[in-house]
Amino acid sequence: MTETSNSPRTLRSDIVFTFTLALACYLAWLIREVLVLLYVSALFAVVLTPLVRATSGIRFGRFQPFKGTAIFLLLLIAAGTLAAFGFLALPPVIRDLQGFAQEMPTRLPGLLDKLNNLPMAQHLDTADISSRIQGFASQAATYLLFSISDWAGKLFDFVMGVILTIYFILEGEHTYRWFLSFFPHGRRERLDKALQRAEIRMGRWLLGQGSLMLILGVTSTIVYLALHIRYAYALGVLTGLLNIVPVLGAAVCIALALLVAAIDSWGRVLGIAIFYVIYLQIENSYLTPRIMRNRVDLPGLAILVALVLGSALEGVLGALVSVPTAVLVAVLLDEYLVRKDPA
Repeated sequence: MTETSNSPRTLRSDIVFTFTLALACYLAWLIREVLVLLYVSALFAVVLTPLVRATSGIRFGRFQPFKGTAIFLLLLIAAGTLAAFGFLALPPVIRDLQGFAQEMPTRLPGLLDKLNNLPMAQHLDTADISSRIQGFASQAATYLLFSISDWAGKLFDFVMGVILTIYFILEGEHTYRWFLSFFPHGRRERLDKALQRAEIRMGRWLLGQGSLMLILGVTSTIVYLALHIRYAYALGVLTGLLNIVPVLGAAVCIALALLVAAIDSWGRVLGIAIFYVIYLQIENSYLTPRIMRNRVDLPGLAILVALVLGSALEGVLGALVSVPTAVLVAVLLDEYLVRKDPA
């Protein structure tokens, strides 16, 4: 009699749970962009928290910055660096672009004549190419106007991400304890230890990736200056910054450097190509194994798979957080799924 009375109640609770889970998944899909923004902000807060702690531990005489002051100092340094970069690097680029736009109507016929002299060029309609180029140049302002709303949305997401990251750094401990309170006491301690290990490895990833960015940025700037590449300092800084995205960032900075070098001479293109071939060999065989694998403890295949999945899901942002996410997943899998040898 008892089993008969309990079975409908169990079936009813299972049905309610199924519909509740389906509704939660549907709501999560509707607000997936917000959830991604929250996840990325929380992840950056975890990665940057050791840097904030190190900054707050520095003493200036009797003055020692608190966590909020340390965040403000880091933001001030970042804003000053970006302002200095824009003041020093952007004017020559803008000047050359303006000169190119003014000279394009006079240079276009000569470029089309050179194009006609290339093999198989007789199959190309140069008149159509010329009209398309001129049409694109005349409508560039229209394209820029329509893209302002998209850029405004991206800028709003970036600002909100920065604000959320700051709040996660300031109040992350309370949020973290609130999250752990949903788990039973025994499981809570185990999950807490696993997440603390993941936090340590994420901090090591930031230090290792920063070292690789600094090495590539400095060596690239030296090579650009030696080869007399245009915008050598700007390209060097961008090369170092873009290297924060593994593989994809290096590919973008190589293509950009080759494109700028091709404006002047093919010899400089060859010099940059030789430099990157040598550097990538050194980085893959010596620098990355010693700096990244010893700190992050992830095989190269896992990093590559995480990069592909992250870029496929969320583009550049997904690629940027792919390695820290892979670190978190690896720690959780090692804690809960991997069967270890008792010895």
